[in-house]
Amino acid sequence: MNNLKEVYLDQLKDLHSANKQSRDSVRQLSEAASSDGLRRALDAGAAGIADGMSKLETLLAAHDTPSTGTHCKGMEGLVREARAHALKEEFTEGALRDAVIVTQYQRMAHYAIAGYGCAAAFATQLGLTDQAATLKGMLDSAYSGDHTMTELAESGINAAAA
Repeated sequence: MNNLKEVYLDQLKDLHSANKQSRDSVRQLSEAASSDGLRRALDAGAAGIADGMSKLETLLAAHDTPSTGTHCKGMEGLVREARAHALKEEFTEGALRDAVIVTQYQRMAHYAIAGYGCAAAFATQLGLTDQAATLKGMLDSAYSGDHTMTELAESGINAAAA
């Protein structure tokens, strides 16, 4: 890469790949959740991730850059861990699995938070004001999903798992 714009576009493609992988994983986590509130939050998270993918495609199209061609290995690892710990493990209690699901979701959300934050900063530096605003909105959405999971964990899931 030779300049910040190339780095920026690479980050957008990486985020698109990460979102695609995490969306599918979050759908699986939702199916495994025993708590109705957690299931609803995960379904909302999957919908938000899909919306983020669409926004990333629009941002990339503005630069005549396809959203394909990049595979995010970081998210691949997080998805593999989510499946191993939350889906393949045997649990004696649904609440215990729910606590692990929250943990795995938040790990994926934190990857998105870091990615959106960096991409928004790059867009700002490049003078791409509208794109920076879009990315900051996506960052806020990722923070909101993370906060929702913390609230669910602290308001009952962790206690039920204890």
